[in-house]
Amino acid sequence: MNKRHFLSVAVAAAISATMTVSTPAVADQMLDSIHFLIPGGAGGGWDGTARGTGEALTKAGIVGSASYENMSGGGGGKAIGYLIENADSQHGTLMVNSTPIVIRSLTGIFPHNFRDLTLVSGTIGDYAALVVSKDSAVNSMSEFITAWKADPAEIAVGGGSVPGSMDHLVAALVMEAAGEDPTLVNYVPYDAGGKAMAGLLSGEVSAISTGFSEALELANSGEVKIIGVTANERVDVAPDVQTMKEQGIDASFVNWRGFFAAPGLPKDQLDKYTAAIAAMYETPEWEEVRKRNGWVNIHNPGDKFLTFLENQEKTIGDLMKKLGFL
Repeated sequence: MNKRHFLSVAVAAAISATMTVSTPAVADQMLDSIHFLIPGGAGGGWDGTARGTGEALTKAGIVGSASYENMSGGGGGKAIGYLIENADSQHGTLMVNSTPIVIRSLTGIFPHNFRDLTLVSGTIGDYAALVVSKDSAVNSMSEFITAWKADPAEIAVGGGSVPGSMDHLVAALVMEAAGEDPTLVNYVPYDAGGKAMAGLLSGEVSAISTGFSEALELANSGEVKIIGVTANERVDVAPDVQTMKEQGIDASFVNWRGFFAAPGLPKDQLDKYTAAIAAMYETPEWEEVRKRNGWVNIHNPGDKFLTFLENQEKTIGDLMKKLGFL
């Protein structure tokens, strides 16, 4: 795979789906409603984060109702562009995003970056995982690397995002930490994690690089096997899953996820969003969602979010240069 391929863009058709859930009004309700804009298809990490956050906010009575819109395309760039171009009419919208907004801006896949939006709050972290189908002969990272060494071009690794993006970067980081050439990873892009998982189950790819929370449900139902997670220690909700470090691969990674609003959002509306999210952390409804998905609480509101993103931009930029992605 040449380096030009790392910077290519897989453009998917836009898919929209809206669903609304409501709860009775309560005394401590902070917002009547929130509309969540999701830059990828159903079943991916963005989708799960937005819907899980909406579930917790509405069940806890902090928000009256939550609606959801999937707008995939351009590796997330379509939704970002839409939010910027329609800013004045989108004050009731929160867009979920994550580490890829930093990566794709660095590579020039789309012209916007996080500074073009209103930063609301970083909310969670999600480990990455390498996953194989339940019928795969591979049961560990050592077995996967042995198969990969035999024929790197034949062992395709899928991901729910474009080449050169986070899923690709994580797979490359893991292979480099295992002593292999990360530029030889045969990465196959899909539009969101759900389609990547479908590609794995149909045999189109040998493994997928994905968010740990995305893999967990199917692993628990016996559909897939998680052969390594990028946590420093085993995750409580999946105590049988080995970390990369346990298997001799010194690779760790946590993908943040958080929320952005349209540029020019009035300060009073921004304050309501940040206060609602802060209040959510104190509720049992949020703890249920967080634990179910294996997320880590990473709360970075407002200016803290900006500082966090600027630091990550430098760190990831340095890593991508080292690996030849830039």
